[in-house]
Amino acid sequence: MSEPIAVLIACPSGEPADSLARALVEAGLAACVNRLPGVRSTYRWKGEIVTDEEDLLVAKTTREAFAAVERFVLARHPYDVPEIVALPVVAGHEPYLAWLEASVSVDAS
Repeated sequence: MSEPIAVLIACPSGEPADSLARALVEAGLAACVNRLPGVRSTYRWKGEIVTDEEDLLVAKTTREAFAAVERFVLARHPYDVPEIVALPVVAGHEPYLAWLEASVSVDAS
């Protein structure tokens, strides 16, 4: 069985986040992408402290597909340095994890 992961991707709110979420699933790179609107992010950028409203995408995929997910997001994301962070799934409902694995195509790009 593949190793399931959750990939966090911060995006501009609204349509950019919706489009990226849908594209990841359509490409077979994620089984499911949750869009959490209204995330308030505070970070340092070019020497300044910035606070922005963003949407956070949580893409459920596999570790084997991470490199393809990263390439896919980088090619479509409007930020210079987008957040693309993978977290391990240490346990889960076995039927869900089997569905996740069956839904992700490592060959997708």
